[in-house]
Amino acid sequence: MLTAATIDSALRIALDEDAPWGDITGEAFIPATASAKADLRAREDGVLAGLEVFARAFTLVDSSVTVDLTAADGDAFTAGQVLATVTGPARAVLQAERIALNFCQRMSGIATQARAYVDAAAGRARIVDTRKTTPGLRAFEKHAVVCGGGHNHRFGLSDAVMAKDNHLAVLTGEGLSVADAIRSARARLPHTTMIEVEVDRLDQVPAVLEGGADIIMLDNFTPAQLREGVELIDGRAVVEASGNVTLETIPEIAATGVDVISSGALTHSVRSIDLGLDLSLEA
Repeated sequence: MLTAATIDSALRIALDEDAPWGDITGEAFIPATASAKADLRAREDGVLAGLEVFARAFTLVDSSVTVDLTAADGDAFTAGQVLATVTGPARAVLQAERIALNFCQRMSGIATQARAYVDAAAGRARIVDTRKTTPGLRAFEKHAVVCGGGHNHRFGLSDAVMAKDNHLAVLTGEGLSVADAIRSARARLPHTTMIEVEVDRLDQVPAVLEGGADIIMLDNFTPAQLREGVELIDGRAVVEASGNVTLETIPEIAATGVDVISSGALTHSVRSIDLGLDLSLEA
């Protein structure tokens, strides 16, 4: 989902925000003829994401800038490692520096977090993200989750059916049966569309199964309740666990037998990885 058009659109907004009338510091201090070479260097260990975005920030400012990549998205890196080298007009390199780093640092933070979650699950359950992303940057953040070894949940409201607690509350208020509502939705949807339903109590599961849901999300269940839910569903639907998911709780959640573990923390509570651009001017 992270297309060239999406990258350019977000970068243009960020660059325009940062230098709406140009970089007056660069224009005042740096000779127009000066060239620069700079290394993208890791200040700490992590997992890389956003390198294409990093490179494109520079070429959008000045197409004569070249970026040589020495790593790739999804690669683990160590402190001190050079990930890319930027060469070109010094003013352009300095103007794009902060925007390029902002994207790559945050995306690498998400990829690093995702890799830790995937490792904690130890192959027993799939780790997926949620829609709890930064507005306007969802494609970047979901790409970063994949770079870390995780998977994407639905991208947005338009590409998957997911009935959550508030949807069920509306149905109940209208006096409608959850099972009948699922069957009715199935009849209107293309045969290729799966239906997911969120429940927050075990006693809701039978009606959801009766309706024929493909995926059942067990929200904010304890590990013991998750095990009960897995036994109750008994392979008749994919089981997703959500809520109270942290790096510390993932091993116990994965051990319950659920198929998928979703976590908003992959994108909404991430610390950017410390990356730096070590620059030298060349006459």
